[in-house]
Amino acid sequence: MQNLVKEYIESILETSVVLEKPKDVSFGHYATPVAFSLAKELRKSPMIIANDLALKFENSTMFEKVEAVKGFINFKLSASFLQELVDTSLKSGNEFAKEETKKEKILLEYVSANPTGPLHIGHARGAIQGDTIARVGRHLGFDITTEYYVNDAGSQMDMLGLSIALAAREFIFKEEVQYPETYYRGEYLEEIAPAVIEKFGADALRDESRYKEIAFFAKDLVMDIITSDLKDLGIEFDTFVSEKSLYSSWDETRKVLENNDSLYTKDEKVWIRSTNIGDDVDRVVVRDNGVPTYLAGDIIYHKNKYDRGFDEYINIWGADHHGYIKRVKAAIEFLGNDSSKLEVLLSQMVSLLKGGEPYKMSKRAGNVILMSDITKEIGSDALRFVFLTKKSDTHLEFDLDRLTNQDSSNPIFYINYAHARINQVFKKAELTFDDIKDESFENLNQDGLNLIYESLLLGSVLNEAFAKREMQKVTEYLTSLAASVHKFYNDHKVVGSAEQNMYLKALSMSALSIRVGLDLLGIKAKDKM
Repeated sequence: MQNLVKEYIESILETSVVLEKPKDVSFGHYATPVAFSLAKELRKSPMIIANDLALKFENSTMFEKVEAVKGFINFKLSASFLQELVDTSLKSGNEFAKEETKKEKILLEYVSANPTGPLHIGHARGAIQGDTIARVGRHLGFDITTEYYVNDAGSQMDMLGLSIALAAREFIFKEEVQYPETYYRGEYLEEIAPAVIEKFGADALRDESRYKEIAFFAKDLVMDIITSDLKDLGIEFDTFVSEKSLYSSWDETRKVLENNDSLYTKDEKVWIRSTNIGDDVDRVVVRDNGVPTYLAGDIIYHKNKYDRGFDEYINIWGADHHGYIKRVKAAIEFLGNDSSKLEVLLSQMVSLLKGGEPYKMSKRAGNVILMSDITKEIGSDALRFVFLTKKSDTHLEFDLDRLTNQDSSNPIFYINYAHARINQVFKKAELTFDDIKDESFENLNQDGLNLIYESLLLGSVLNEAFAKREMQKVTEYLTSLAASVHKFYNDHKVVGSAEQNMYLKALSMSALSIRVGLDLLGIKAKDKM
């Protein structure tokens, strides 16, 4: 809708304009300050220019009213134009606000947690954010590939093998074992241990030389747990890339870096000149024992990404990776690629409460709160929604009890209730959508027109949310629209009124926006509650 209005205004005024939405809809549905930008060129006051430009829309069928106010031009959409948009939108169904396919190809990497244990609640935030960005972006026509980078190389794998061996010896064979200071914990290790014993035999649990072998076997079992937990949240990936498999490309990657004079040797280590491109210090990429570092793996991986020829690359990382951005971007430049094509979004930590108190960890989880436990407790819909209510780079704290409330304090209940309420109104009226789809808005009151206008804003909300990577704009919009639906229902008698069919058609548009909006958040709208 906003694009149509903007294009039309620009065609009449023969200049580009910026459209704003007044806070008070009584002033109009849109406003533009274009007169201020033209004042210097035309050598007139903005108020005179605005008055002159407003007259150009006297015969427009798109607007009911166009007026100049203190240099701004306010536009109030006509009932006939809103009806035309509603008719088109309702026919499109779940394709509402969907845009044509764009040429731009985006590789979106997120989660990428170590395959050493189930996902914890912190991982869930980046997972939900990434999945929602992909859903919204695809709806807007972008070609998006989602990817999980499996960190299956490094010391964490050695620790996984040791942890499984110790857990099996303690809980299956009832041995007394000595745990090191750092090791993985949780009942999942006990669940994996029998498969390890069947594969390698009990003697392997006491043979340190077998721990790496055990770890790489167990990695696949852990990834099965991870992908299953993600699927319970409605999240699936297009591709998985193994870090371990990429190290075979290190020599090739190293040659490219050496040819660009971006590596040097010092103290028997190989360093990358990351300070040349904004990093605080140069970084080690090969240790003094000849083993590439974790950074080397990331360099190989990003070369692999760029070699695949995407137009844009988005990474969602934990907030603790903030200092890692410059060194990765430096490496991308040294590889001869454009680091501005890489966008890194940071995901802050999450604090959980239950009844106002810190959430207690379960024995099964070890020393973390498992994502799967919270999904089971409040459901995937509530978890997805609450994780999208704030920007991902800000701290999030929420109380689980609030998300089980059956009232307006629970935002997902409040929105679903609006959708279900609309369905219930149709049932009370004993009508279907087909009965009212041809209804005219010619005599619809201003409250009804304003509800329609708000319902038609989904497309512009999605575009802004995707462009800024701020999915909370979608949850904010849906919460506001639900409030408008509830207010309209409470303020106006629908069933049996003279305006019944017009009201039902207006409410149908609201229901469609709620349904499509929730679907793009990975949530199915409820038809009854």
